[in-house]
Amino acid sequence: MKRATFFVAASIFASLPALADQALATSKNCMSCHAVEKKLVGPSYKEIAVRYAGQKDAADKLATKIIKGGSGVWGPVPMPANAQVNDADAKRLVAWILAIK
Repeated sequence: MKRATFFVAASIFASLPALADQALATSKNCMSCHAVEKKLVGPSYKEIAVRYAGQKDAADKLATKIIKGGSGVWGPVPMPANAQVNDADAKRLVAWILAIK
């Protein structure tokens, strides 16, 4: 019984960072335009993770885009600036997005 309890606890603990960062994305209104698995107004987080996988400057580039906004990368709809997101939260969001498989 102890072993099963350990594995259940470990799996819950392992999912907490992902849930916490999705909660951050929700609290910053990111989920209004993006979803994890499907395109909404903007690309899905999964699509973003695939496009930027392995790019050394991806984290900085995406954190800047979250804060300042941008256009032209995913089509004609611009991403607005998000002044309510500070640098630390932007980096945390990007780390979560790039870890999505």
